[in-house]
Amino acid sequence: MCGIVGFTGKCQAAPILLEGLSKLEYRGYDSSGLAVRDGESLAQVVKAKGRLTNLIEKTDGGNALVGTCGIGHTRWATHGEPSETNAHPHVSGNCTGTGSGDVESAVVGVHNGIIENYQELRDKLVKHGYRFYSQTDTEVVIKLVDYYYKKYKLGPIDAIAKTMVRVRGSYALELMFTDYPGEIWVARKDSPMIIGIADGNTYVASDVPAILKYTRNVYYIGNLEFARLLPGEAHFYDLNGDEVAKEPVQIEWDAEAAEKAGYEHFMMKEIHEQPKAVRDTINSVIREGRIDLGAVGLSDEQIRAIGQIHIVACGSAWHVGMEAQYILEDLAGIPVRVELASEYRYRSIPMNADTLVIAVSQSGETADTLAALRLAKEKGVPTLAVVNVVGSSIAREADHVLYTLAGPEISVATTKAYSAQLAAMDCLAVQFALARGRITGEQYGNYIRELQTIPEKMEKILEDKGRIQWFASKYANAHDVFFIGRGIDYAVGLEGSLKLKEISYVHSEAYAAGELKHGTISLIEDGTLVIGILTQNALYEKTISNMVECKSRGAYLMGLTTYGRYETEDHVDFTVYVPKVDEHFVGSLAVIPLQLMGYYVSVAKGLDVDKPRNLAKSVTVE
Repeated sequence: MCGIVGFTGKCQAAPILLEGLSKLEYRGYDSSGLAVRDGESLAQVVKAKGRLTNLIEKTDGGNALVGTCGIGHTRWATHGEPSETNAHPHVSGNCTGTGSGDVESAVVGVHNGIIENYQELRDKLVKHGYRFYSQTDTEVVIKLVDYYYKKYKLGPIDAIAKTMVRVRGSYALELMFTDYPGEIWVARKDSPMIIGIADGNTYVASDVPAILKYTRNVYYIGNLEFARLLPGEAHFYDLNGDEVAKEPVQIEWDAEAAEKAGYEHFMMKEIHEQPKAVRDTINSVIREGRIDLGAVGLSDEQIRAIGQIHIVACGSAWHVGMEAQYILEDLAGIPVRVELASEYRYRSIPMNADTLVIAVSQSGETADTLAALRLAKEKGVPTLAVVNVVGSSIAREADHVLYTLAGPEISVATTKAYSAQLAAMDCLAVQFALARGRITGEQYGNYIRELQTIPEKMEKILEDKGRIQWFASKYANAHDVFFIGRGIDYAVGLEGSLKLKEISYVHSEAYAAGELKHGTISLIEDGTLVIGILTQNALYEKTISNMVECKSRGAYLMGLTTYGRYETEDHVDFTVYVPKVDEHFVGSLAVIPLQLMGYYVSVAKGLDVDKPRNLAKSVTVE
């Protein structure tokens, strides 16, 4: 989940590295560091604990480090507490890795991922005279490269290949060798890495925003491949050391999409970008009034052959799956099970040949989701990826891909990527329903027209966000918040609860409303905030009844429903309305006030909205 950057070329490296790290700080922000070389001189390493601003100040905005080749890192701690010593870059020498003492090290490197057998490797290296100054698994892998480099004396290609074979776990690794000035060597297994070349300069990063300013032509280094980067050049190798030919991929994202554009926080900007993200995603598959899955590679015949669907995902993407489950089962008549990817991969789940596994991930690099996808492929069942990043690991490895068009999402708390994923799943459900003869042509047209109204209705909700801001400021000091709903409303509540807890640090839980009486209602006391989602007409009265039970025990009630359900105000203390749309798709609208609620509570508490504590954007480790 850490962020890595690298540069070699014609310009001073440090300012470029710092700017790239600023674009990746959502991936980790407990420490950061740079290693920069000037020609054949030895590397200078500078690290700082805390936010990236500390490193920027320490290096005078990068001006204190002279050199045109360098690597950088922003850390989300896994092995070892956040500290300057544990910060990257790490060195192969026995010094502390925090200053000029690093210059005599043969290898300097940074790493994103987790080395699972690091203790075993550490013990091996200690026997060969290596001493360790940090608690990190990264120092172990840097010293292992150094060990093979010195033992076999065959150069970086052989040393890196031997290291990759020996290491278990995941990594995106950047290395600089003292004997190879002006060069950066990189290696990858299961962690993201992209390489860009423009105007005689070469850039490397763990995510697109870090290099988008400089080039949109990038190379995706494959799994278990490594590369040699020189100014304006990139050479790729497989584990045998044989060179691999690659073609660049064009990134369609605009560089401005990764900037705040006048908003105080990326999260608020991305909340407002949801109408466009949903419109673009829907329009990518709807043509002339029909949903076209030709680019996805799913024919009507294949759709009719599906006997069951497994949706695997993590976090908010799992909530998308929970909502899609209700829609797919009701419209398409296909049994659906939604699994946390981190559990799916460790269970013996029966899969038939007619099972379709759908992996949902914004980054396309989520470690558990990728592993679940690979498990499905091992079992020989067809797989479909719903991802936002072209060329990502999940996109490359799935049999079919439906891309969401959310653009770069910077805030740790997802908003527009979630909405784009939900829109994509809605489109799948409608097309599956038609292909399987579950709906008429007239119903099909109506559903498509309803989908196309969602972006405009999202905009109307955002125009009236002031009421949510007022309510959020009133309840900013809440200790416990419960979200309740039934069916699709329950799935929406799951996402609303996550938004509140992850950026506002308020304890919140989402429950299927009917489960309250089975234990949870004992937690209700005077002043407890209960938020009921009430968009499903057939379930409205039952959920209202559950809310009234909470009110009789002292709860303060907020109701979220559609325009026209004004009787809600007779039962609750505060009501929020969203425009009407077909009930299958109303979750796309109902989630927005809950996103705003989480945002405004966080702001009212003076918290860092875009970088909540202990969290990182892309979870590329287990």
